[in-house]
Amino acid sequence: MSNPIVLSVAKNSPAALAGVIPGDELVSINGQVPTDVIAYQMLVEESDVALLIDRGGIEFDFEIEKLAGDPLGIEVSSAIFDQVRTCDNHCEFCFIYQLPKGMRKTLYMKDDDYRLSFLYGNFTTLTRFTEADLERVITEKLSPLFVSIHSTHPKLRTELLRNRRGATSLRWLEALLEAGIEVHGQLVICPGVNDGAFLHETLISILDRFPKLVNVAVVPLGVSRFSNEGRMRPHTQQEALSVVEAIDSMQKVFLELLGRRMVYASDEYYILAQVPLPKYEDYDDFSQHENGIGIARAFEAAFNGNSDAAFSVKSGFFSWVEGAPKSGYRAQRITDQIGVSVGVPRKRSDRRIAILTSTYGMATLPEVVSPRFPNVEFLEVRNDFFGGNIGVAGLMVGEDIKRTISKASKYDLYLLPDVALSEDIFLDGTSVDEIDAPIRVVATDGIALRGVLEEIYGHKGVPKGEFLAR
Repeated sequence: MSNPIVLSVAKNSPAALAGVIPGDELVSINGQVPTDVIAYQMLVEESDVALLIDRGGIEFDFEIEKLAGDPLGIEVSSAIFDQVRTCDNHCEFCFIYQLPKGMRKTLYMKDDDYRLSFLYGNFTTLTRFTEADLERVITEKLSPLFVSIHSTHPKLRTELLRNRRGATSLRWLEALLEAGIEVHGQLVICPGVNDGAFLHETLISILDRFPKLVNVAVVPLGVSRFSNEGRMRPHTQQEALSVVEAIDSMQKVFLELLGRRMVYASDEYYILAQVPLPKYEDYDDFSQHENGIGIARAFEAAFNGNSDAAFSVKSGFFSWVEGAPKSGYRAQRITDQIGVSVGVPRKRSDRRIAILTSTYGMATLPEVVSPRFPNVEFLEVRNDFFGGNIGVAGLMVGEDIKRTISKASKYDLYLLPDVALSEDIFLDGTSVDEIDAPIRVVATDGIALRGVLEEIYGHKGVPKGEFLAR
């Protein structure tokens, strides 16, 4: 276990006035040694906070008086102070196993820690969950949590996770739901393995055993060119269509019996199946937006003026391993920023702007943006770095962006979604500054992009209606 290190101290905060400085190590708080930022947050919310700090090998005591609930003003260096509970599953479809060699070491960390599920929305299989964990989650009301189900068939779940505890660990899900913990589920579908009749069995079992789940996301297997698993392969169009039809059918059952749709297919499935996306209202509360559920419809609604649809998107596909959580636990995304100074023609209509987007983004984004801003062009960044069927914006890398820009005609400005970055760094280690082009990083929601385009081109009016997959 390592002591959390003070990264920064807010100006004029109680910690700053007491003399705490960046670089200090927090040895204990009110005599207790917190194991994670959850416990830390609870301790520092008290009115009187006693800090034992190690500064260069010398320990100091700080007695800080403040109002209960007021922030202490310290940002710490990590979310977990003891050890991240690593995953002991060996799933065939695990994306960590599909990463190329030579990337940042943090990207290869494979967790199955319920604390990171609470803090960052990571999915846990519960195979390492214990009675003590259950007691803490219930006592401290660590909600919501996110659970990978994949299949409710004991033998198949064991096979998928390559862990004998896969057959029994969903008992913890029942206990969590019974205790009133908000839980969101996920099914990663591997074609020919847990789709078809097994998918139908899982959905029926969810209705029977886990009706208190908030919702369940159904997402397709992602296969990079580095996968060594012979039976892991992308979906065919017909397989994707079968999944979409199964979800549509079961939504009707859930609506009738529970009053809500419960289960949702990711946008990728509709794109792969080449069928229209559901309507905006069919996604209900969009609470699995960051898992690819309803991203396109929410983006469209926000772009057309619905501020309620501007859902937050975490920056960086692996952001949880490379930064401490901000206030309110969940990590904030990068704000709209200009990577380099940009000189564009004075005449707005002459400005050549290109939006850099992924393969899946290319399938939906132009239909939303072009009716309002017909001069904007789009550059599809094909993911050669990971290869396979990887086509989401969050996995775009600097190497592929450089190649795409070099092969295209020159533009006055390139707009890049911040979801591809973690602290200004792409997954391949490239920074925005290393790309020799005028790039502006834009928050990944429709309102932010519309605001930038209106800033460049001027207001274009708000066309009404839906433009996606008509």
